[in-house]
Amino acid sequence: MFESARLPQKMTKKDFKKLEPKLREALLEAQLPMVEKQPFSTLILVDGLDGAGKGEAVARLYGWMDARHLVCNAYGEPMDEARLRPPLWRYWRDLPAKGDTAIVFGSWYQFVLRDWIYKKIDDDAFDKALTRIRRFEEMLANEDVLILKFWFYLPKKVQEERLEHIQKKQAARHVLADWAALKHHKKASEAGEKIILETSKGHAPWFVIPSQDPEYRDSALAQTVAGAMKLKLEDGEPHSVAAPPIVGGLKRETAVDAIDLTETLEKEEYHALRDKYQQQLSELSDRKSLSKTGVVLVFQGNDAAGKGGAIRRVIRPLDPRIYKVHPISAPTDEEKARPYLWRFWRRVPRRGHFAIFDRSWYERVLVERVEGFAGHDDWLRAYNEINEFEQELTDFGFIVQKFWLAISEEEQLRRFKAREETAYKQHKITDEDWRNRLKWDQYAIAAGDMIDRTSTHYAPWTLVSSEDKRHARIKVLKTICDRLEEVL
Repeated sequence: MFESARLPQKMTKKDFKKLEPKLREALLEAQLPMVEKQPFSTLILVDGLDGAGKGEAVARLYGWMDARHLVCNAYGEPMDEARLRPPLWRYWRDLPAKGDTAIVFGSWYQFVLRDWIYKKIDDDAFDKALTRIRRFEEMLANEDVLILKFWFYLPKKVQEERLEHIQKKQAARHVLADWAALKHHKKASEAGEKIILETSKGHAPWFVIPSQDPEYRDSALAQTVAGAMKLKLEDGEPHSVAAPPIVGGLKRETAVDAIDLTETLEKEEYHALRDKYQQQLSELSDRKSLSKTGVVLVFQGNDAAGKGGAIRRVIRPLDPRIYKVHPISAPTDEEKARPYLWRFWRRVPRRGHFAIFDRSWYERVLVERVEGFAGHDDWLRAYNEINEFEQELTDFGFIVQKFWLAISEEEQLRRFKAREETAYKQHKITDEDWRNRLKWDQYAIAAGDMIDRTSTHYAPWTLVSSEDKRHARIKVLKTICDRLEEVL
């Protein structure tokens, strides 16, 4: 997770200065009707890594909103009064009234997270705590509380630089805890991933905010709060799943946008590497240890990105008896009559076999999201359902590898035209392909959200530049071989 948040999203001070009055106006246009009509209250949770600027962002938000109906509740280690009561008591005590907004530092997640990192609780207690939190948030949402949860993310290197800068300004004792947290950056990120995966719901969504650039960070926070409040006023739902795709007129760069499409491979080198990795894949597939696992390969990407060609190079060295390629198209009437994951569960391979998906369950959060075939709540909850599905496979011992093949809009147009002009390729191009091209930006945003929400440590996405097909095919083959070599 956090792939897009790792990118250095930037906004110039000039652009920020121009945007700031609009942000203030949008926040007040959302907050003041809420104060007047009092249809709901708002909880804004600010969590994430130390040094990410959470305090600075909230201070700015305070300056932009009507502070008379805004309170900041900061929670440290529980004192005697709180220790004598259940952990959620102090949060219940401080809930805002309808029409008011509370910003929460040190939320119910913070102490569960720290206790798990420092091994005060085990995995089972961690899971039980998240279950209690989900029930708590669901009840609040049912009682007209708008819950907005923000995770401020920093790459480890940037976090270290921030802490060094802070230490120069403050006495060492003030930052000792932050330096201790830096040592646990990897574990904190894994725990944050688990928290977000398991507790981001339509009624209480998480928003991952890239925090390297203060202007972008604060603009994304303000724009998200204003947008969610406005939508809640209009129809009762926050209707958002990630940081806004456009902040102040600047498109949020996603992990898909950051793929280097200039990577190429010469023909001679390609043939040598293809033969090398196909031979390695053949040998790996013959190992007895393969009988203890199953392999699930998922291929998604832009139309005409070369998924079929990459799949053909993967299956060429495999024994046809141990693999099955599943081309996924629109669901049949039989499949529509059942939960959407049903048709994929039916295609799960047995141990010792490969299942290769040319498109997959991810169509739920791509085509079905963009084209409106799945409602907002349906595709929003699908992230968690997909992650749980893949975790069930990996917990059983399966290997799940997912590839996103990316090309530019210009290269796609060139390939579409080539398909139309080549008789034996004409079946590959349809009117639907041309219609989907008109929604390029919407699909790019959906793909970015998909990768952010479903690239887990147990089933990560591999992002493949497919502008040059030779490079893409080798990247896929090598990634599969490396993973099998590691496991088998």
